Amino acid sequence: MTKAVFLDRDGVINKVILKNDKPLSPRRIEDFEISDGIREFLLASKSEGFLNIAVTNQPDIARGLMSWETLEKMHKLVRDNLPIDDIFVCYHHDSDNCNCRKPKPGLLLEAAQKWEIDLRNSFMIGDQWKDMEAGWDAGCTTILLDRPYNQGAKSDFRTKDLLSTIEIILGSRKEAQQVWTIT
Repeated sequence: MTKAVFLDRDGVINKVILKNDKPLSPRRIEDFEISDGIREFLLASKSEGFLNIAVTNQPDIARGLMSWETLEKMHKLVRDNLPIDDIFVCYHHDSDNCNCRKPKPGLLLEAAQKWEIDLRNSFMIGDQWKDMEAGWDAGCTTILLDRPYNQGAKSDFRTKDLLSTIEIILGSRKEAQQVWTIT
């Protein structure tokens, strides 16, 4: 089975827009800006044998605040400029109570089925508590990117930047290999 790094889109792959200290998804293509260090992180992840898979809630589609065309343009920018293997999207509103909207693990489970991913050896990287819950419920190790707006969120690991994140992933793999060797 394959291992994967699941990445939230807004706040990890691209920068969020802060309004009154609350993170918002960009709704216009001109506001869509790739995060610093994400390309280097994704290349390092790929070199270690991980699939890079984006999992993102995009309720602005259901709310009528963003067009499908704009969302597709944003994802085309991601696919054309970053080594992303796939993008899984929940287009639903919070009240739809679907299985794919994080904090539920549906997007990760769908990706795992499609790509034959070993979730126990995979990671979920995000900037919100919903990302961490989805990761845990799918069986992944979670890594939270430390932001002023997520101080109360819990995770397996918390890091300031993506460079530190790859070090955590490599360190976790070494620990797992040591446990395997001892057993």
